[in-house]
Amino acid sequence: MSYSVVKGTSYVLVHAPDMVLHNGTTQTMERDKNPESEYLKKLPNSLRSFDEAVNYLPNQVYIGNNKPEDLRKHPQPWVGKEVEGSSKDGKLGEIMPQDEFIGLIKIVDAFELVKLTKDFTKDVKKKLNNHPLVSDELVSKLKEGEEIDEIKKLIDEQGAEPVYMNNLVIGCIKRAHDVDVNLNAHVIFENLVSKASGVLAALHLLDKTDINPEDIEYVLECSEEACGDMNQRGGGNFAKAIAEVAGLLKASGSDIRGFCAAPTHAMISAASLVKAGTFKNVLIVSGGSTAKLGMNGKDHVKKELPILEDVIGGFAVLVSENDGTSPILRTDLVGRHTVGTGSSPQAVITSLVTEPLDRGGLKITDIDKYSVEMQNPDVTKPAGAGDVPNANYKMIAALGVKRGELERTALNDFIVEHGMEGWAPTQGHIPSGVPFVGFAKEDIESGKIKNAMIIGKGSLFLGRMTNQFDGVSIVMEKNPGVVEESKGVSEQEVRGLVAEAMRDFASHLLQG
Repeated sequence: MSYSVVKGTSYVLVHAPDMVLHNGTTQTMERDKNPESEYLKKLPNSLRSFDEAVNYLPNQVYIGNNKPEDLRKHPQPWVGKEVEGSSKDGKLGEIMPQDEFIGLIKIVDAFELVKLTKDFTKDVKKKLNNHPLVSDELVSKLKEGEEIDEIKKLIDEQGAEPVYMNNLVIGCIKRAHDVDVNLNAHVIFENLVSKASGVLAALHLLDKTDINPEDIEYVLECSEEACGDMNQRGGGNFAKAIAEVAGLLKASGSDIRGFCAAPTHAMISAASLVKAGTFKNVLIVSGGSTAKLGMNGKDHVKKELPILEDVIGGFAVLVSENDGTSPILRTDLVGRHTVGTGSSPQAVITSLVTEPLDRGGLKITDIDKYSVEMQNPDVTKPAGAGDVPNANYKMIAALGVKRGELERTALNDFIVEHGMEGWAPTQGHIPSGVPFVGFAKEDIESGKIKNAMIIGKGSLFLGRMTNQFDGVSIVMEKNPGVVEESKGVSEQEVRGLVAEAMRDFASHLLQG
């Protein structure tokens, strides 16, 4: 069986403190309900600078400058501690400052909905001209900018969403329709942020992977946003919108939605499409969410911590035909939380972990690393949610003990050997399995590990259509180095066979 492979990955973060203040759902709701709250008064002084966000170990891990195992070398919490050699530029991506990202939002705007002041535009042009992945053609889309009076008029009279930098209005995003709530300025803002961060991830993947952009045939976008109008609220298509800006001229695409589990759903779909021969190269991509910025901010401020949910996340994964070296995706070892599974933690982990392993004749201890909900405990612990990755590893280990595959006394050792500390920002879908894919690729290719299970879990009940939980998993594994030859016959082989048959026939006639 010739499996598809993980050919490349990228991971990006965007530091967005003003968007925490003005666009995060926790803050916008608080401002509507209790505009004079102590939380809102303290919030501006609780925001990190760009340098502080860069010099934060989990963020450095996310973009590949540090490895997941480095987290365990430093006691929690990691906030406020220096990281030696930190950089905004990473092995797997970058941490982009807010002003450059606002410029990128303007660049990806296809309908002239984003208006930025002339002064801001002039300054951000200089910065983006120096960005190695932003072409002159893309920078030219910034144009010259607008007068501030015109921008304020759009905000005051036409419901435009203000765009802030250092808490000053430097632009706005217009509504795309005067009555359609699905195209109001707030929703357009959210969608453009998701698109722009997805484009940034796609550009980094192209830069870090030996792939011709025209060889990417299909894009699967798997964020938690949904774009459409009043007649099809989540119709899409982010995938093709991102592909257009990233220069994937030969690609089509579509969106996959599954709340937090969507990225792993996308990995399974991409692996299956490539293995089936439908496409040779499928790009999985996702931008992040402004809604989740500062989501647990009240708890952080109450405990005198900075706002740690101040970054927008994005990632991309390239799934390609088997090249004999890149890690394979075992589409025969896929876990599924089915309708009949149930929602207890044991039932969920059984369906996602042990059931696919049983099909492959594997034990829990045969998987070197599990990547499950890699949420940063610096964020979740102060909010009362505990250490999410650790809780998942305890459940997997407990199942191992129950199945007789692990001694009870080895439970903690299992968590250390087969688990990891969490490092991903709480951007919903971003932590769910995929942050480790880039590291897994590197570790498998170097021989450090032989396999990893990527697990995505989601909460379908958030949409109020079902009480169902959701989850899927897939195993990444060392490539055996043998690529299955095509079962078909080439045109040259057909011609040879016909020629041979004609010679045989002629020989038979001569003998007659």
